[in-house]
Amino acid sequence: MIVFDLECRAGGHRFEGWFASSEDFAGQQARGLVTCPVCGAPEVDKALSAPRLSRKSNQLPASMPVPAAPPVDVPVASAPLPPEAVAMLKAVAAAQSEMLKASTWVGKNFAEDARAMHYGEKDPALIHGQASPAEVQGLIEEGVPVAPVLVPIVPPGEVN
Repeated sequence: MIVFDLECRAGGHRFEGWFASSEDFAGQQARGLVTCPVCGAPEVDKALSAPRLSRKSNQLPASMPVPAAPPVDVPVASAPLPPEAVAMLKAVAAAQSEMLKASTWVGKNFAEDARAMHYGEKDPALIHGQASPAEVQGLIEEGVPVAPVLVPIVPPGEVN
């Protein structure tokens, strides 16, 4: 993914846009899909911006202090969730459980099966399984409808 600073010609509003590549931005702009989120103007250009240079994950600049670790005696998630949040999470888990009963586990074949159904090579069916982030991104770019499972599940056969 690449982030561009964008600016609308009509009002000079600046905002960010995330795209798969420069070519993706150009294609969306040519089709009129890039518009100003403030005024809706379709005349949007890349704004001048400083380059974003990334460091290796194991390197910090000499001037940046290393953050201190939290005290050991303070648990990170020590506060209980509000009752409303607990009820909401239970409702989401119950709804997901009911949906999964009508769905077929396809495991690591999820991306392949979803794509085959999308292109009419397989009969449509409700499926769930595993896919890498790259596979999911590919499905989305092809217009294959996918959604994440909101509550983690244990694949069949891996239950204790």
